[in-house]
Amino acid sequence: MQKKINILNRKARFNYEILDKYTAGIVLSGTEIKSIRSGKASIAESFCEFNEQSELFVINMTIEEYLYGTYYNHKPKAQRKLLLNKHELKKLLKEVQNTGLTIIPLRLFINDKGLAKLEIALAKGKKLYDKRETMKDRDNKRNLDRIKKTYK
Repeated sequence: MQKKINILNRKARFNYEILDKYTAGIVLSGTEIKSIRSGKASIAESFCEFNEQSELFVINMTIEEYLYGTYYNHKPKAQRKLLLNKHELKKLLKEVQNTGLTIIPLRLFINDKGLAKLEIALAKGKKLYDKRETMKDRDNKRNLDRIKKTYK
């Protein structure tokens, strides 16, 4: 059908400790889905929040304007509604309000049916010393792999 679209939020795992993951649908217009299918989207600086009616929206997600769109084109940084079950929304809302956790997007992809999906995560922000620990562990693992490679 088309090439695989898999847009990642690379900094999410470095800045946040991932607690729980969900897959949500996105409400999109015609030119937005065409831009996503051509790979012109970014979720690097985006986050999710609830409105007054307890609906979940993704904020700051950038979908570039469709190249061949006319005056029907969309706004690149518009808020987009996320589609989840009522039970999942209640659980996420309770966690965000009570414990102060954050909802961040991890991955934007197109499923087998051709629909755009957003993998979101309930996350807790890391402190500076946690980030340093992550960097140290990554460097140690890289050095160990390098040493193992020379002795094989």
